Amino acid sequence: MLLNASGCLDALTAPDVARSLDAFVTKTVTPEAREGNAPVRIAETDVGMLNSIGLANPGIDRFLSRMLPQLAKLGIPIWVSVGGFAADEYAELCSRLDDEADVAAIELNVSCPNVESPAQTAAQIVATARLATRKPLWAKLSPAVPDIAEVACAARNAGADGLSLVNTIRGLKLDDRTLEPALGPGAGGLSGPALKPIALAAVHACYRATELPIVGMGGVSTGRDVLDFVAAGALHVALGTVLFADPDAPTRIRGELATELEGRDLRDLGEAHALAHGSLLAASAT
Repeated sequence: MLLNASGCLDALTAPDVARSLDAFVTKTVTPEAREGNAPVRIAETDVGMLNSIGLANPGIDRFLSRMLPQLAKLGIPIWVSVGGFAADEYAELCSRLDDEADVAAIELNVSCPNVESPAQTAAQIVATARLATRKPLWAKLSPAVPDIAEVACAARNAGADGLSLVNTIRGLKLDDRTLEPALGPGAGGLSGPALKPIALAAVHACYRATELPIVGMGGVSTGRDVLDFVAAGALHVALGTVLFADPDAPTRIRGELATELEGRDLRDLGEAHALAHGSLLAASAT
């Protein structure tokens, strides 16, 4: 299943792009409206894109009353990304979404690199959210931790139904002329091609540790990228930075993926799933 990474597609202004996906993931919603960080918020680099949006969003009330009804008209499953500064804020959001028939799943944005606030642990957030909703919960994790597999196991044990891997990693770009930070807040989250090897390693490690369903994301721009993430253990794959430059990416990538599978005599993605673990699993069994 192809999705978008949260915050990388405005489905209300580009509905045809959203409909070319198998599900749409919203921008992260918080309890109260947020204006986000000061500009400049986005900067290109040689290896990807930096962003420091700061969770700008209209808040849960306006999201439910105005945005969700419009998103439901897309005719595809809607996953709602939620974020907060404490576990009880995640629980509040999940509770508000629990009875919404148009919400297929909730993604817990456990670690956003652009919010200057101490975060609760993934286990605390997931456990509190689990008590507040019957919806499927996907924990979106940051790669900027010593052992992401350990965090993934904690999320699984607390009640997560799946993992979204990975969020951006912190980076900095300096202005060519002034040599000052190009982004208003300074550093921001790096996405794009440079993130792919990091994300692949996270998917590979977390699949082996948890065997939970995984949405893999980070630097996906071709059919081969999708195949790599599936082989590493991802069940679904999300497109992010590529959507800014190529709105037709979902259709193009599906075609490339079909060619990749045919060239390897694989009938479908199911035959490619977790292939990267074959020799490792065999070695562990001996």
